[in-house]
Amino acid sequence: MRQQVVVGLDVGSSKAGAVAAAVRPGSIDVLGLGLSPATGLRKGVVTDIDETVDSIRRAVREVESSAGVRVRSVAVGISGAHIESFEGRGAVGVRGSEVAYTDVKRAIEAAGSVYIPLDREVLHVIPTGFVLDGHEGISNPVGMSGVRLEAKVHIVTGAVSAIQNLLKCCEKSGLDIADVVFAPLASSRAVLTAEERDSGVVLVDIGGGTTDIALFRGGNLLHASVLGVGGGHITNDIAVGLRVHMSEAERLKRSSGSVAMDRDDAEPEIRITQAGGQVRTLQRECLVNIIQPRCGEMLELVRAELKRGLGYEHASCGVVLTGGSALLEGFAGMAEEVLALPVRVGVPSVAGGCGAILNNVQFATVAGLVMHCPEFDRPRAVHPVSSNSLFGRMRHWARDFFTTTDTLSIDQEYNKKGESHVRD
Repeated sequence: MRQQVVVGLDVGSSKAGAVAAAVRPGSIDVLGLGLSPATGLRKGVVTDIDETVDSIRRAVREVESSAGVRVRSVAVGISGAHIESFEGRGAVGVRGSEVAYTDVKRAIEAAGSVYIPLDREVLHVIPTGFVLDGHEGISNPVGMSGVRLEAKVHIVTGAVSAIQNLLKCCEKSGLDIADVVFAPLASSRAVLTAEERDSGVVLVDIGGGTTDIALFRGGNLLHASVLGVGGGHITNDIAVGLRVHMSEAERLKRSSGSVAMDRDDAEPEIRITQAGGQVRTLQRECLVNIIQPRCGEMLELVRAELKRGLGYEHASCGVVLTGGSALLEGFAGMAEEVLALPVRVGVPSVAGGCGAILNNVQFATVAGLVMHCPEFDRPRAVHPVSSNSLFGRMRHWARDFFTTTDTLSIDQEYNKKGESHVRD
C-alpha cells in the first residue's frame, strides 16, 4: 500500500516544533517530533532571521533523527497579529441546465476576487455556502437546476512581508514549502470534534506571543482574528514582578502557576531563584496575584472579539481552549466566568505510531498539520515539491483542506471526471 511521509512545522514565538508522520489512506503513524526554543519571532512576526533559521534547523534535525527520514519540504503553520479575515461573495451564471463542478469553482473564484492592498496577500479562500437563484443554505449545488449561482467565502489575509520573511527562514534552513496554513485552521483539525464544528464553537489557541481566535459553524470558518498577547506576556509579568530570569519565570508558571488560590493548597509557599543565584521562599499567593490580572485581561480581549465576530450568536458548543497557557490551574474556570460560555480544554488525540507524544495542548497546531492528511490522500513532504508560486500553494491548501465535506467531494469528483466532462 502506498505511503506518504508528511512533515508539519510550527514556528511560534516561544518554540519551533516539527512532526513527521507516515500517511496512508485512512490512517496516520507519527514517526517523530522535534522541538527547539525560538527567540527570533515576536507576536508571530520574524524579528531575527538568523535566530529563526537556527530554531528551525534544530527542530528539523531532531525530527529527522527520531523519525529516520530526510526532511526536504514542510507544511508550515502561520499566525501573527498581522492576520485579518473577512467575508466575500461572488456570483456566476450557470452554463448549462444544471450546476456543474466548473460552475462551483468559478463561483468560488469570483467570491475570492476582491481588492487586496499591495502590502497584503490572500492566505485562504474558504467556501462557507452557496445561494442558487436566491435560495440560501445550500452546501453542495452540483446537479441542481438553476440560472445564477452565488458563493459565500471567508477570506484570510496576511502581511506580505511577514509571510515572506517566515518562508525565507524556512528556505534558508534548506526546506521547500509544501503548504502554508493559518495556524487556527490546523489546530481546529486536531482538537475540535465534527459535531462542534457543525453546531458552532470558538477555538482559542493561546500561543507564546499571540492568541488565535476562530469561530466555526456548519463545518465552516466564519470568523478569525489574532490578538497580540499570549503566554509569553504572563511569563514576562512574573519575571518583572519577582525579579527573576525569564527561564525561571517560565518554570514557575509551569510548575506553580494558577489564576486563583486554592484554600486547600498543600504548597502555600514556593521557592524562587533570583538573578545571581539567590534562593528565596515566597507565598504562592504572590505568584497568583501576578498571573491573575494578565489572564483576566486576555480573556476580556477574547470576549470583546467574540462580540465583534458574532461568536455569542453562533457558538452553541461554547469555547475550546488550547495552547500551553490553557493548562494553567483555574484558567478554564476563569474563562467560563468571563466569557459566559461553556469551556473545555482541547487536547489533540493522535493514534498510531508514537502519536501519544502529540497529545498535548502545546502541539495542537503541528498535530493538525499532519493528522488529517489521510482524508485527502495528498502527497507531502520528504521530497521536494515544485511550484512557481508559494502563495498559490497557500490557496491550494485551503481549497483542499478547509472546505466543507460536500465542497471537498466536488473537487474530488471533478478530478476523477477530468477535463472531458467540462461544460462549455
